[in-house]
Amino acid sequence: MQAARHENAPEAAAPPASGGVLAPSAPAHRWPARASPVCRATRGPRHARATRLPRLQPVTLRRPSLLLAALLAVPAFAQAPLPPEIVQALSRAGVPVTAVSMVVASLPPPPGTVTRVPEPVNPGGERNPAPAPAPASMALPPPRLAWQADVPMNPASVMKLVTTYAGVDLLGPNHLWRTRVYTQGRIANGVLHGDLLIQGSGDPKLVLERLQELMRAIQDKGIRVIRGNILLDNSVFRLPAHDAAAFDDDPLRPYNAGPDGLLVNFKALIFKFIPDPASQRALVVSEPPIAGVDIPAEVPAAAGACGAWRTRLAADFTDPNRVSFSGRYPMSCGEQNWGIAYVEPRSYAPRVIEAMWRASGGALTGQVQWLDRPATGQPLVTGFSLPLSDIIADINKFSNNVMAQQLFLTLSAADGRGSFAESQNRLKRWWRERFGLRTTPVVENGSGLSRNERATAASLAALLQHAAGHPNGAAFEHSLSIAGVDGTTRRMAARSPNSAAIGNARLKTGTLRDVVAIAGYAYGLSGRNYAVVGIINHPNASAARPALDRLVEWAVRDQ
Repeated sequence: MQAARHENAPEAAAPPASGGVLAPSAPAHRWPARASPVCRATRGPRHARATRLPRLQPVTLRRPSLLLAALLAVPAFAQAPLPPEIVQALSRAGVPVTAVSMVVASLPPPPGTVTRVPEPVNPGGERNPAPAPAPASMALPPPRLAWQADVPMNPASVMKLVTTYAGVDLLGPNHLWRTRVYTQGRIANGVLHGDLLIQGSGDPKLVLERLQELMRAIQDKGIRVIRGNILLDNSVFRLPAHDAAAFDDDPLRPYNAGPDGLLVNFKALIFKFIPDPASQRALVVSEPPIAGVDIPAEVPAAAGACGAWRTRLAADFTDPNRVSFSGRYPMSCGEQNWGIAYVEPRSYAPRVIEAMWRASGGALTGQVQWLDRPATGQPLVTGFSLPLSDIIADINKFSNNVMAQQLFLTLSAADGRGSFAESQNRLKRWWRERFGLRTTPVVENGSGLSRNERATAASLAALLQHAAGHPNGAAFEHSLSIAGVDGTTRRMAARSPNSAAIGNARLKTGTLRDVVAIAGYAYGLSGRNYAVVGIINHPNASAARPALDRLVEWAVRDQ
């Protein structure tokens, strides 16, 4: 199953304070002008510009002392008025400029840029041999745009940039999570006389396909029958009780699923409805298999417009043992999918693992249940996650909240006991090491699904600048949605089909009630490239998304 695509749920945001300036210093890393092909599947003239994007190249920082000095230098720049097209879009949405924070800042020059100094002359009038070139200044030019850049704002899902870049920097793009399987007892003639233990490590994407691979690996080790229990260990994270209704009183929304040391398939059920005109019914196909839950195989169909088809189905998901649909499915809807968070998340993994073990041909005499202590036993097999580079692509392109929280918790799980508090401390230390005196983001869970998280546009721009020259920065860059082409920015093409930004930016979006935000890279038509950040905190924020589109377009049209 693919990672669920969603932005964050609505939330209230505190109005921003006024004032603020950008501190644009950052290390002088390289963003080459040389482009590479991407987006080959795009069609039509409106995507003509979406065929080539710059790639990040690894670099080596030769002067760490200059890097540190550049990061610690925080000069202030007077802010200039916002461009007229942005002001007009804000005005149409009824959003004052005081509710907005925006930055467009150049990316650092290529490393190794040098300036020649006069050849030194000794007291005798002779030139010294082989004078060395002096490194060019690491200070960046003033930003093209800096509006309320140092005002703390709620960035919604744009906060995922902080989590994912910290993951790339601290763990590396090839980091793997390991799901380990142990046995307690002896194996003879295909029978395990004892218990099977499955220990999670916080894998953010332990979905059906990889669970099936794990089941096959267990059976390849000679186990077909378990005369005992399957015991599950998720102790790698120390987590408070999760209330899925706490954020927006909608616990069945998949984005409200809580993190877990053994996160199975995002704790979600997916229902596919397939109309059958011959029987005037709709088939119901559900995944994953889940033990002990009665799910109807079909529902009555109805004529008429598709409309609010979910409402017409009159579904009841409140009973953990039974799903019911008392309404009808409109035939005109064609095939549709409906994803929900399972109503009893604690029993989700045991139910799914039992059903999948039996579906793979395995037998079990006992139960599947949670352990209350770390697993111990004889190692049997290990299942590996997708690499972190793939994980952050799902997090950023499709704004997957629970995957972001899994990664955030992993930052402090080196000792096998990660927690939100420890990851918050680890992130603060990392920020000080990388960004010195720049304002540290206030991070609660790392996903942006929070009423408390805050960041300044200046800090986010500094992060993007730093990432542009990181040796593993390409993995971070490519995790962002291509403007108007894929991920959460795909709708930009429908809003502005002829926009210069389409195909010329990689971005992360953020959406909550009273919050819209965008941040990433804009590739200027002049060949220069920029970090671009825009955050709007206002009750009319949702109507002001065109202002963020205009911001990206303005950054791209830099000639």
